[in-house]
Amino acid sequence: MGFRSYIAGKLTLWLNKETPAPEFPIEDFEQLSFEVRPCDILLVKGRTRVSEVIKTITQSAWSHSAIYVGRIHDIEDPALRDLLKLHYTGEDDKQLVIEGLLGQGTVVTELDTYKHDHLRICRPSSLSRPDAQKIIAFLVAHLGDAYDLRQLLDLARFLLPWAIMPRRWRSSLFSKRAGDSTKAVCSSVIAEAFHRVKFPVLPLFQHDENMNVRLVKRNTRLFTPSDFDISPYFDIIKSPFYGELGRGSYRDLPWADDHIISLDGTAIVDTKK
Repeated sequence: MGFRSYIAGKLTLWLNKETPAPEFPIEDFEQLSFEVRPCDILLVKGRTRVSEVIKTITQSAWSHSAIYVGRIHDIEDPALRDLLKLHYTGEDDKQLVIEGLLGQGTVVTELDTYKHDHLRICRPSSLSRPDAQKIIAFLVAHLGDAYDLRQLLDLARFLLPWAIMPRRWRSSLFSKRAGDSTKAVCSSVIAEAFHRVKFPVLPLFQHDENMNVRLVKRNTRLFTPSDFDISPYFDIIKSPFYGELGRGSYRDLPWADDHIISLDGTAIVDTKK
């Protein structure tokens, strides 16, 4: 192992170090597991150091995105199932997601991995089943691709005020590496998969020469997890840990009327004093 690889490995371990999971999750993971469908986007409020970097860069609570592909038998194409099995050796009945992870690249992971995290489902509205299978096929074909740490740094530079940056620091997203498809971060590879079936995430709108409105593809390397959250083409599916709407009145929730807790959870005030 060379010195550069050694340093990169140590940096990756440091960036991927997780803080402890909260005692009580915000979501009901069991209900979320029941609700999720193939090609739903799973947004994650990560607990690692790199997650904090991404949240700072994007000014969003969401630091990671993954795409749900279902169980192995949910994939219709036998050849595609076999290709997926080259990258996943677990049980066939496990619910799976595909994601890009720092230090691992584009991988397939069990949904249960995120049972202790703050999650949100973004569902592509009216996505057809054939197109859903094409999206999954695109992502399975990219399993094993490297994670593009340079792209993350480029995105950070791109979101800084352009005029104040030295020229050598300016983003290379639109230059020589713009067409590189062998490396990606979590959101960009998912956005590219949706673009392949012409499903909009956050397109740009322009007028053509006849003043008709047309959609223009955004550079998928600029996509961040929060883009799926704010996209009008995705429905938000929530599964509250306690008191899901439709299952009972919010008035029945077990409020502690004599205590108020601070936003960060570090202080509790007894209101009876």
